[in-house]
Amino acid sequence: MTCLAARDATMYWLSARTRNDLFLLYCFADAGRDAGELRAAVANRVVRIPDLLIHVLDTPANIAYPIWATCEFANDQFVDHHRADATWANVTAAVGDLLGMGLNANDRPWRLHVFRNVRDAPGFATGEPAVVAVLQLSHALADGRRAAAIARALFGDGEFPVPADRARSRSLLDGRLPRRAGDVAMSALAATIALPVMPINMVRTIFRGLAAARAGRRLAELTAAGELPPPAPDTEPTILNGTGAPPAAHIVRMLVCDKNRLRAPDHSVTVVALTAVSIALERYLRERGAAVADLRAQVPMAIATAVGARNGYRDLSVDLAVAEPLPRTRADRVAADLAARRTRAAHPLQDAQDSVAAVLPAPLLHRDVTHAPIDVLPERISGHTVVSSVDRGPADLEFGGGAVRFTAGFPALGTVMHLTHGVHGLGDKLTLSIHADPAVIPDIDHYAVLLESALDQVASALRDTDAAD
Repeated sequence: MTCLAARDATMYWLSARTRNDLFLLYCFADAGRDAGELRAAVANRVVRIPDLLIHVLDTPANIAYPIWATCEFANDQFVDHHRADATWANVTAAVGDLLGMGLNANDRPWRLHVFRNVRDAPGFATGEPAVVAVLQLSHALADGRRAAAIARALFGDGEFPVPADRARSRSLLDGRLPRRAGDVAMSALAATIALPVMPINMVRTIFRGLAAARAGRRLAELTAAGELPPPAPDTEPTILNGTGAPPAAHIVRMLVCDKNRLRAPDHSVTVVALTAVSIALERYLRERGAAVADLRAQVPMAIATAVGARNGYRDLSVDLAVAEPLPRTRADRVAADLAARRTRAAHPLQDAQDSVAAVLPAPLLHRDVTHAPIDVLPERISGHTVVSSVDRGPADLEFGGGAVRFTAGFPALGTVMHLTHGVHGLGDKLTLSIHADPAVIPDIDHYAVLLESALDQVASALRDTDAAD
């Protein structure tokens, strides 16, 4: 029996309050396979991917953390979105609609949406059809890295690397009871085990809390001594952050290009993308008459996952350096701040606070998650947008006999974040995705034009080291 780690349970409980599923888009050449053949191919692959053969079980009164229990692939996890007018524009609109739909991880924590015979996909020849597959995953099941590994197992020819002790979470009861009865028995057993352990975990929480306080003081000492970068300052919201209401709808755009377009000497693709977002946002806000004194982006940074955990990342608040007018110098400042944020976030003392949450009794964490004021726009925030960057590996995937062309992803929106960006590489292709709430960003196509122009400006400035900015 495997319980959800505290971080994963937080993601699961949050999904009842906000849309936080992961959506991974892969675009393949269409080899002409029908929906039945594609569904069969998925079913054959899933049996070798343990992460796609589990679901979540709640425990009575949330006395214990939810449980991962095994299940079989269900036909409705493959959704064929057949339409006669399957153009890239129509599929893009449909993907936006999907982003507003959440999974019920109690039933199944993933689903595959498939669009066949798609015309006018980026990078395809005139008349050449595409298959667009969108893998939707509960955030409790995976973070960005793990999600990419799951997709690679689904569309590749390798095995999903999962330790044996995590491969199946209900081995003692598998085959001995009907699934529903087995689920009830597991849920009751988890609660029974958790009750006597709860006082022990309360004591552990107190001791780890004291250790976290000591770690906090030590971090402050290191910062004061100049041995560690200071914490990122918070900032005021802008019109990009809305008014505290949830997203009214979801719209997406994707800029697909060669990776070389974003490659520059001495700077990563992430820094080039952040700098382009900085310039595009600055211009967009000025056009709308908004003040642009400060802009910050939340950038997820992968960290080592704890034993049994599926989510391992920290959000960094990165200065987009809008006060610097020169693209090359702005990129240098963005890179320096990103490096400073990473250095501070990676310090071992930062793990102390995570260790407190890891032993917090389930009822207390559940109460905190379900009562957190996520529907209020704070006076101070850590970022105005999100920029999530993930390299999903070589372009050696296929689906239904068609080779993969590119991938994309769409960081979630919320009551504070109404505009997010994904930077996703696959092989020699890179996609910069825009995910927006039209109530806050009513002219996404114009913003996409600004962003594409900024990309070219930044890349050119960084490559041409002899020319003036």
